[in-house]
Amino acid sequence: MELIEIRKIVTQVEEERHEGGPPAAVPLVRGAVACVLKNPYAGRYVEDILPMMEALKPVGLEMARRLVKAMDKQPGEIEAYGKGAIVGADGELEHGALWHVPGGWSMRELLGDSKAIVPSAKKVGTLGTAIDIPVHHINAAYVRSHFTAIEMRVPDAPRAGEIVYILAMTSGPRVHARVAGLKAEDIKGEDGQR
Repeated sequence: MELIEIRKIVTQVEEERHEGGPPAAVPLVRGAVACVLKNPYAGRYVEDILPMMEALKPVGLEMARRLVKAMDKQPGEIEAYGKGAIVGADGELEHGALWHVPGGWSMRELLGDSKAIVPSAKKVGTLGTAIDIPVHHINAAYVRSHFTAIEMRVPDAPRAGEIVYILAMTSGPRVHARVAGLKAEDIKGEDGQR
């Protein structure tokens, strides 16, 4: 059985210059990439689904590279990340959970020595289902300035027997971030939290 059968890849990138206040000195670049693929486990219960987790690693790495390139950034310029999955109606939520390792590993592999856990969201949905991908700093989860979400949807996915796997990244904090807390420049990077 072929575990990886990609139908399409969708990339979205936006540049935020201000949020109603003064223009940012450097615009914030936010992006997400979604891979729509056949769910090899759709329509039936399969006990051992772990082979797909390993098979997804090269897909995740290709997606991470594609997203950084689309954002017109170098890996060292990415400051925040997140991941998610939308499983079609013939699948189960656990099929979306298969993305935890390959989605997080791929960004860590590309971005270098990131310390913070990669936040995640997953759901079961149908054509055009939107999902908010949680995003936070790559080295310390408690950096409030980088807390955000990126909405992603693919109008014709997921079909009942598909899964949409998503990676999201930003080049910096929210424009006009000013709610105090741990600053990026004060990260100790010892435990991925502070």
